[in-house]
Amino acid sequence: GDCFPCPLEGCPMMGHYADRFPDKLKREDQKYFLNTAADEPFATWRQKVFIKLSGVKKTRGDINLVFYDTLGHTKEYEIANGHLSQDEVYTKYIDVEINPKNTTKIEFLWNKAILPLLWARLGAESVNIIHGADG
Repeated sequence: GDCFPCPLEGCPMMGHYADRFPDKLKREDQKYFLNTAADEPFATWRQKVFIKLSGVKKTRGDINLVFYDTLGHTKEYEIANGHLSQDEVYTKYIDVEINPKNTTKIEFLWNKAILPLLWARLGAESVNIIHGADG
């Protein structure tokens, strides 16, 4: 994740997209990238997520994002868990298995870990997602 986001010409990819980077093929010790998923078609898209919370000052639980695509597929990703605070911005790199071009909706979810806090409310003040190079 330290090389994210990719330069304007994109991250040099292995496999099907290697021919998009002919100048970088000539370099020695060139780093190449290959993000894969567990299931077919095995493609993933690197995204950097920033979430700023609103609501209760502090609570315990976890934050997830659910991605939806045009074919009705969904995939859930954990962004943070443990002690949550509205004073923090939660940042995470995720390899999403749903093509950003086909994403129809991204849902914010949070689950609290302590049952007595039934009154506690937590929301997202902002959710920002930066897409890596198209693959």
